[in-house]
Amino acid sequence: MEELLEELRPRAFAIAYRMLGRVSDAEDVVQEGLMRVHGALEAGEEIASPQAYLATVVTRLAIDELRSARARRETYVGEWLPEPVITEDRDDPAAQAEMADSLSLAFLVVLESLSPEQRAVFLLREVFDYPYAQIAEIVGKSEAAARQLATRARRHVEEDRPRFEVSREEHEELTRRFFAATREGDLEALEALLAEDVELHGDGGGKVPALTRPLHGRAQVAKALRNWGRTLSRIERVTIRPAEVNGAAGAVTFDDEGRIVGVIGFDVVEGRVQSIRSIVNPDKLGHLGPVGDLGALIRSARAAG
Repeated sequence: MEELLEELRPRAFAIAYRMLGRVSDAEDVVQEGLMRVHGALEAGEEIASPQAYLATVVTRLAIDELRSARARRETYVGEWLPEPVITEDRDDPAAQAEMADSLSLAFLVVLESLSPEQRAVFLLREVFDYPYAQIAEIVGKSEAAARQLATRARRHVEEDRPRFEVSREEHEELTRRFFAATREGDLEALEALLAEDVELHGDGGGKVPALTRPLHGRAQVAKALRNWGRTLSRIERVTIRPAEVNGAAGAVTFDDEGRIVGVIGFDVVEGRVQSIRSIVNPDKLGHLGPVGDLGALIRSARAAG
């Protein structure tokens, strides 16, 4: 049975993470779902499809969690962004591209505007290809109602859904040039890399310094990045390592003891950076490894400057 449960875990986590945008909560929901599957099987209950059973439990738990999270979100300090995940290469490039599209930080942010039920129906249908009859059973709606929820969600998502069609090599090259220009404080080089309507987002959760609101426009974002680069240059032994963040280009920043202090994700359109999302809230980084004190690093850099 343990082998079966471990086989079920990845798919269940894929659903839960896209539903919630938070790794720890997704893991809790999946663990609860697996315990219920285990208990049902131990009790001799006949389960035709353990995967479908688990998907139902996980989705319903995630819907409940989203409803309570909305109230908590009202008191969140600054802009809320999803918890990042560091993704790995898959053997099937087509499957990788398809799943990365539904995993991107930009896409998860768009999903935040949907109701919990809309989010569930949209993901189960558009990402995981569940039939409407099964989706209706999972969310406790009629099939007609499930279709209506999907239509409304699809219309909303398609209006705001970003489209990124660049190769891994282009991502890596642009990321390299971006951080070189940022560290050197080269305003002209930065502006050349940014789309005219680029957006800069930051999530510190009130725990460490971060943007209180998004910045828009090439000139404003480039100046903010230059200032950030100047601060970063005063911090000794800080390492920025390129990484695939939620299926797209990004980087992870470490302090001199190898602890994570931030994750940055990029969206690239037509060879330019369309949006930048910086996640430095330590509560959203712990699942990636030991977390350092970015606030202390910034204070020491400012004192040195």
